[in-house]
Amino acid sequence: MPTTQKALSELSANRATGALHLEGGGTFYLTDGRVTYAESPAAPRVEDLLLAHGRISGQAVRQAMRAGGTGGTGDVSGADGAGGAALLAQGVLTRVELEFCVLCAVLDAVFFLLGSPVRRTLFRRGERHWLGPQRYFDMTGLLRECARRRTQLDRTWPSADLDSLPVVPVGRVPAQRVVLTSLQWEVVARADATATPVELAHRLGRPAYAVLLAVRQLAAAGLLRLPRGEITAAPERGELPRRVAGASEIGQAGAGAPYTRESTRWPPTGPLTGPLPELVGEAVTAGDPTDVDLLIRLRNALEALT
Repeated sequence: MPTTQKALSELSANRATGALHLEGGGTFYLTDGRVTYAESPAAPRVEDLLLAHGRISGQAVRQAMRAGGTGGTGDVSGADGAGGAALLAQGVLTRVELEFCVLCAVLDAVFFLLGSPVRRTLFRRGERHWLGPQRYFDMTGLLRECARRRTQLDRTWPSADLDSLPVVPVGRVPAQRVVLTSLQWEVVARADATATPVELAHRLGRPAYAVLLAVRQLAAAGLLRLPRGEITAAPERGELPRRVAGASEIGQAGAGAPYTRESTRWPPTGPLTGPLPELVGEAVTAGDPTDVDLLIRLRNALEALT
C-alpha cells in the first residue's frame, strides 16, 4: 500500500483529527478520522474557485481566514468551522455553493495527491483548515473516484504526455464546424503555448482534473499539436480513437457514432476527428448515485454557479 494511503488508513482507524502533510507538498485535513479537506499544489483551492467565478472578493477571503484563525500560515486556532461560517455570513454565498466548491476542490486535490509517490508524511494533531469541516469523505469513496477519473482520462487519450506539456492549439481546424464545451473553449482561448494544463487550471480558476480531461479531449479531436521542439513517445497502447467512415463533423449529431481502433502515433500524421464529450455534470458524477439528496443539492449549486 502506498505511503499516503497507509498513513490515511491508520489515521482513519484511530479517528484522528489533524493535518497530514506530504513530502513535496500537499495536505489532508481530517476530523475524527475522516477527510474534510485536501490541498495539492496542482489543484486550485476553494478560494481560487470562488474568486475566479467572481462570487467573493479577496478581502472577503482574508476576513474569513482570519475568522478561521489563520493569516495564511496554516496555524489554525480559531473556532472550528468559523472560516466557512464567515463566508456564509456575508450573504454572497449559499451553503450549497460552498459545499459544492469544497467537493470540487477536495476531489481535485485528492486525485493528484494519491496519484503521486510520497516517501514521507508528517501528521500534526489538532491542525485544521480555516474553512472548517464542510463535508466528510471516506477513503473508499475517494479511492473509487480517483480510479474512475484515471480510467476516464485513459479512455479519452491513452497517454499522459500532454498532461505536463504546454497546450498548443492547431493552426487550422480539421473540420468546417467544431462544437466545444465552455471549458474546452476557455482552454483554447487562454492557451499561449507556454502554459501546461495544470497552469491553465490555476489561471482559469477551474478544477485541474477537468482541464486535463478537456485537453485530452481536444487532442483526441485533432485540435492540439505538440509544442515546437518537443519530442514525446507514442501512447502506451499505440492506439487512439478515430471516427468511422461517414461519421458527422466534430461535436455534431453523429457524436454518438461508434469508434474503431487503429494504430497511430503521436503526433498524428493527420487530423483525428471524434466527438468532444460534454463536461456538464462532471463534478456531480463524483457523488454516490444512491444519495439522491446530495445529487439534487449539487445540481442546484452547479446551476447557481453558472
